[in-house]
Amino acid sequence: MTDSRDDEPQQDHTGPRDQMGFDELEPAEDHPLVAGQESEEEEVPAEQGQGFLDHLEDLRSTLIQASLAGFAATIICWFVSSRLLDILVRPIKDQGVYFTAPNEAFMVRFKLSAVMGLFIVAPFIFYRLYMFIIPGLYQKEKRVVTPLLISTTVLFYTGVSFGFLVVIPQVIAFLMSFGTAYLSPLIGIGAYFELVSRLVLAFGLVFQLPLVILFLSVIGLVKPKTLLKTWRYAIVIIFAASALLTPPDVISQVMMAGPVLVLYWGSVLVALVVTRKQRKDH
Repeated sequence: MTDSRDDEPQQDHTGPRDQMGFDELEPAEDHPLVAGQESEEEEVPAEQGQGFLDHLEDLRSTLIQASLAGFAATIICWFVSSRLLDILVRPIKDQGVYFTAPNEAFMVRFKLSAVMGLFIVAPFIFYRLYMFIIPGLYQKEKRVVTPLLISTTVLFYTGVSFGFLVVIPQVIAFLMSFGTAYLSPLIGIGAYFELVSRLVLAFGLVFQLPLVILFLSVIGLVKPKTLLKTWRYAIVIIFAASALLTPPDVISQVMMAGPVLVLYWGSVLVALVVTRKQRKDH
């Protein structure tokens, strides 16, 4: 008697896996492999989802707010411009200051109001620009930009304050000492304002040197050890830059080169520490 089971076709279980339903099996969402793949995805800035017109609208809003803030601050400073002008000419109050054209006093007061207005609202303008670019940055870039913005503002205000409160009185006293009994100064307010503005702005800019050196060291463009070895060339370059940025007198050049040299050495040491820390982290 023949067994009926012998006539039944036997199923082949050695076929491909896709014939057995394995292709429908998927790991759970919290599976380590899935979680690992998601964590390896690159972080995308929030700004990437915005369109070109959205960027233009944000830029337009930022520029309008910055302009309105500067205009409002200029108007406010105009009402106290006489007091600001008295503070400006304090280093030469003994010699006296004159205006030689009918509109010179008005123009100087207007320029002074505009400069002081921008000086006051500069942190707000920097903040608005920062808020404009921050959505397009990665998290690691935000950690760099934020302290960089704060340091830039602080160093600029420090340089301007040092230039006006310390350097200007010394420079004026030195330059006035060249008068004689028959040679008296007759200082025009326009020329004096240009001198002070140029000198103060120069100090605000050169006080950014530590940030420049630190940035170039972090990105690997210069090495702190190289800067330490070439200190003689640095001294020559700093004194040459001071001669270009200041009036042609020894006092202002030395008073600019001295603090800049201190900032240079300090920034090189900070850059050396930061680059060593980066190498240890990697």
